[in-house]
Amino acid sequence: MSRREAASRVGVHVRTAQDWDHGVRHSGGANVRIYPDGRRVDYTSRRTTMGCVAPVLSVVEKPLHPRFLSLADRERIRDLLSEGRSRREVARRLGRAPSTITREIAANTVSGVYRPYAAQRASAARRPRPKTRKLLLDGPLREFVSQGLRQEWSPEQISNALRKEHPDDQAMRVSHETIYQALYFQARGGLKKEVQAAIRTGRTRRKPHRDPNQRTSRFVDPMVMISERPAEVADRAVPGHWEGDLITGAFNKTAIGTLVERTTRYVMLLHLPNGHTAEEVRDALTAQIETLPAHLRGSLTWDQGAEMAGHKQFTIATGVPVYFCDPASPWQRGSNENTNGLLRQYFPKGTDLSMYGPEDLEHVAQKLNGRPRKTLGWDTPAERLRVLLTS
Repeated sequence: MSRREAASRVGVHVRTAQDWDHGVRHSGGANVRIYPDGRRVDYTSRRTTMGCVAPVLSVVEKPLHPRFLSLADRERIRDLLSEGRSRREVARRLGRAPSTITREIAANTVSGVYRPYAAQRASAARRPRPKTRKLLLDGPLREFVSQGLRQEWSPEQISNALRKEHPDDQAMRVSHETIYQALYFQARGGLKKEVQAAIRTGRTRRKPHRDPNQRTSRFVDPMVMISERPAEVADRAVPGHWEGDLITGAFNKTAIGTLVERTTRYVMLLHLPNGHTAEEVRDALTAQIETLPAHLRGSLTWDQGAEMAGHKQFTIATGVPVYFCDPASPWQRGSNENTNGLLRQYFPKGTDLSMYGPEDLEHVAQKLNGRPRKTLGWDTPAERLRVLLTS
């Protein structure tokens, strides 16, 4: 339409429509105009003053991050809908998720017509921060959340319980993220510190989760990850592949190295009298592995503990490749984890492990290796290893 026809449809003077197009606002009557550059012109007194840009206009036109819909995006949505395009087609044209377009249209459609400019103004009105937090205010919502936390419910359980018990009350809605924020950020949150105990992890702040692909390598020499380990190791078909770890004593000051053969579950213990630095562990591992025949030196799987920083030197000395588990994945060394649990019967947590000498370690290893194991058909690890050594 022409500007004159559009002004007639809306019911305003064509000069007013022209002012709108140019970003000019009226204040205190038709003779006072505020321009986008901050000029305030009073045509009655012929005075011009400089002020700040109109706050509403500046918020509406403020450039946003590309992940937010812009006014141009909303205009294009309106145009594509008028062409009869489906919502999925609109999303594809704009490079957005279909759910984003669906929510946008549902929230800003009046009498069956999508209104892009009203949508942009509403978006700008919701944008200012900070906002009053829901859980900062006393009321039934806060009481429900507090009661749920006292019952040791998780924030996600509380959020879904609210939807179930108050299906038609939008005021009784809060996301689990909002509850977590109220707990983690007490200075700004609305819940008392006493309810922090309701978080099962006991944390009072967030623990960041980084992308594993963006993690900085712990060692100078690149690690070979468990995903590159040969399939014959995973199915335990070929003997000679070992899993290793440390069990530590009080305050992690003392340690004992543990090695478990994956096929036979045979256990060997490393004496570390001078500490468990990378050099100490490397030397102890090398000495122990070199006592084995060549056909039992297949590979070694370890976690990403700092004690294995010398893994490359160990591989050069013994010819045994070292594979590293993924972070926080102890099940990838299941045999070793199970054995470490059995060893705690002899080496309780919180004790000084330096009091045990090589003879003590050998005695405990013999006890474990002499136990019948269900997974071995009630054979002992020592019996299975003896077969491998004599065959």
